[in-house]
Amino acid sequence: MKKIIFTGGGTGGHIMPNIALIEKLKGKYDCKYIGSKDSMEQKLISPILPFFEVETCKLKRSLSLSNLLIPFKLAKGICQAKKILKKERPDVIFSKGGFVSVPVVIAGHILKIPIVAHESDYSMGLANKITKRYAKTICTSFEDTAKSIKNGVYTGSPIRQEIYVGYAQKIVRQFGLSSTKPTLLIVGGSLGSKNINDLIEKNQDKLAKKFDILHITGKNNLTKSHTKAYHPVEFADNIQDYFSACDICITRGGSNMIFELLALKKPMLIIPLSKGSRGDQIENAKVFSQNGWAKMLTEEEIANNPSLFFEKIEELQKDKQKMIFAMKSANTDGTQKIIAEIEKALK
Repeated sequence: MKKIIFTGGGTGGHIMPNIALIEKLKGKYDCKYIGSKDSMEQKLISPILPFFEVETCKLKRSLSLSNLLIPFKLAKGICQAKKILKKERPDVIFSKGGFVSVPVVIAGHILKIPIVAHESDYSMGLANKITKRYAKTICTSFEDTAKSIKNGVYTGSPIRQEIYVGYAQKIVRQFGLSSTKPTLLIVGGSLGSKNINDLIEKNQDKLAKKFDILHITGKNNLTKSHTKAYHPVEFADNIQDYFSACDICITRGGSNMIFELLALKKPMLIIPLSKGSRGDQIENAKVFSQNGWAKMLTEEEIANNPSLFFEKIEELQKDKQKMIFAMKSANTDGTQKIIAEIEKALK
C-alpha cells in the first residue's frame, strides 16, 4: 500500500481541508500526519491517524524577539522531519500550508519525495510561497491564483463530506427556534473573533427582533447567556447541523469557512479580518462579493458608519435568492480534483 504523509496546521483552515482529503484516502492508502506538539492539528488528527511531532516556528508580523529564533527552530524541525520521513518512506507529501508545513516540505525535498500542496487563499501565504519552489503541484481554491503560479492547478477547495448531511431539526429542537423568523448564524472561524462577538453583543436586541440568532463565539469568548432569540455557544463539533439550520450567515473571510458555505449555497456577509493579517481575508471576500456569492463589509466601514451593518444584513436577506442562484454555477467542491493530483504524484 502506498503511503501519504499529510502536513499543515495552526488553524482550522489548514486542518479541516486535510480532513476532507483523509476521509477519502484513508484505507486506500497508508495515511499519516506530521504537525506540531500540543496543537490544534494534533487534537483533531491524532484520533484518526498516526501523528508525528516536529519543532515549528511561526513568523510574527510585528517586531518580536521570537522571530530571531526562527532559523534555529526551522533547522531543528527539518532534522526531525527528515528522521520521520526516512523511517516512514512516504510516496508523496501533501501540504496544506501553515508554518508547521515548512520543515516537512524542505525535508521532503531534500529526500526527493514528491510534494503536492494546496493554497486556500486568493494570494499565497508565506509557507506556500516557500513550498512552491519544491512542489510538483500547487492546487488552488481560486482560479486566478493558479494562473499566477508556474506549477499551479485550479482545483477548488476540499470540502468535508459531513457538512452535506447536517440535520437542521436537531438545532431547531435544541434551541427552540421559531418557525416565523429566519435563522442567522454568526461564526468567526475556528478561533472565534472578538470584534465580531462585540458587534453582535452590542446589537443583539435589534437583531433578535428579526432573527433567531445562533452565535458560535469561539473558546473562552462566551459572555452572554441564552435568551429566547439569542443562542451563543463556544464551539460546535456538529457545525454541519448549524449550517443546515441557518438561512444566512455572518462570518470572517477565512477560505475554508466561506467555501463550505458556498458549497451549501448559504448567503453570507463576510467581515474580513484586517488588522494582524496579510490581507488574505479581504482579498477572499472581494472575490466572493464580485461573483455575487457574498456581501462584504470591512471593520473600518462598520467603525465609521455602524448603520451599514444593518443595511448589509437587510441587503443579504433581500438578495438571498439571487445569491443562491449565482452560487449554483460555482466550482464548490475540489476534493476529487485534488485527489487526482495527489494520485498523479503517486505514479
